[in-house]
Amino acid sequence: MDRFDAMQAFARVVEAGSFTKAAETLHMSKTSVTQLVQQLEARLRVKLLNRTTRKVNVTADGAAYYERVVRLLADMDDAETSLSSASALPRGRLRVDVPSPLARMILVPAMPAFHARYPDIQLDMGVSDRMVDVIGENVDCVVRGGELTDQSLMARRVGDLQLGVYAAPSYLERAGMPSHPRELEDTHHRIVGFLWSRSGKTFPYAMRLGDQSIEVQGRYVLSVDDGNAYLAAGLAGMGVLWLPDYMAEPHLPSGELVPLFEGWQLDPMPLYVAFPPNRHVSAKLRVFIDWVVELMARHAPIDGRSDVRPRR
Repeated sequence: MDRFDAMQAFARVVEAGSFTKAAETLHMSKTSVTQLVQQLEARLRVKLLNRTTRKVNVTADGAAYYERVVRLLADMDDAETSLSSASALPRGRLRVDVPSPLARMILVPAMPAFHARYPDIQLDMGVSDRMVDVIGENVDCVVRGGELTDQSLMARRVGDLQLGVYAAPSYLERAGMPSHPRELEDTHHRIVGFLWSRSGKTFPYAMRLGDQSIEVQGRYVLSVDDGNAYLAAGLAGMGVLWLPDYMAEPHLPSGELVPLFEGWQLDPMPLYVAFPPNRHVSAKLRVFIDWVVELMARHAPIDGRSDVRPRR
């Protein structure tokens, strides 16, 4: 039994809550992962996991051992990195998941500079607006807009997305120019709905003008769960959009989008990088987060102070 492989297999089973998922993320067979954990338990003479046909739970001894194993694996990773010939540069595979518009418009265009700076980092970037199981899918971090609700994750605020309200000229020609946000709830106006992955529902938008504070829901004939599709629907004239500035700005000079409701304000949408609390923040993850912070400082600077804290 390779003790390193066994400890790594055990840690992944605990994090994934499943031998099958652990095997997938380790690129091993389920049988191999099961045997490694069984051999580890035999060597320690302690039961680390309780197995049923439906789920895997860590025992009290297993939980204590897991905390030690995570630190040990992190120390081994640091030791190998510090002794490598490329010790000045982080290296290895990094799995991240980011919103589709952020990837298309900001992150991917800047990727050549990231690769030039860190040529030994292999970046696997999932591009979606879905809710990702960070631990179960063995993702190192996710970038997400809006307040995070998963209390099991740590999060660093990396930007604040300023929001505005926009519509395509084709929509305004058909429905007319609204002079007040409440008009979006009239029968002849439509919005493009956005289905938030955490709930599968659309939500009203809070808007302010002086002492006025209202929430606008609006009616839609099309609702989507992807940011790129949301923007495309608005450009096609399907309804009014609430957009971060970075998504709207490329379409303003050409007149493809028209700003609405001058003077009305929306609260900025916080942008976070979230990662598992027990996962070692490796050098490669640290430089990726710092790179995202650097990019967002140019595109969506933080309105206040950044922090790293549990999502409570």
